[in-house]
Amino acid sequence: MKGHDGQANIAMKNRIHVLRAEKEWSQAELAVRVRVSRNSINAIENGRFDPSLPLAFRIADAFGLSVEEVFDKMDV
Repeated sequence: MKGHDGQANIAMKNRIHVLRAEKEWSQAELAVRVRVSRNSINAIENGRFDPSLPLAFRIADAFGLSVEEVFDKMDV
C-alpha cells in the first residue's frame, strides 16, 4: 500500500522492551536517560508512535547500540 506521497507505508518495530529488561531499566528510567516522558517510551515501545530521528539516536545511544540494532522497519 502506498501513502499519499507515493512511498510505501512503513511502520517500525523495536526491541526497546527486551533491551530495557536486559539492563533492568524501567520505562521511567529510560525516559530520563533520553529526555522524554515515560508515556512517550511506552507509546514507542508498543508501536503506537514512531520516534523522531534524533530521539531514535538518543534511545540507541542509551543502549550503546546503533539505530538499526534497536529499530527495524516493516512494510504495512
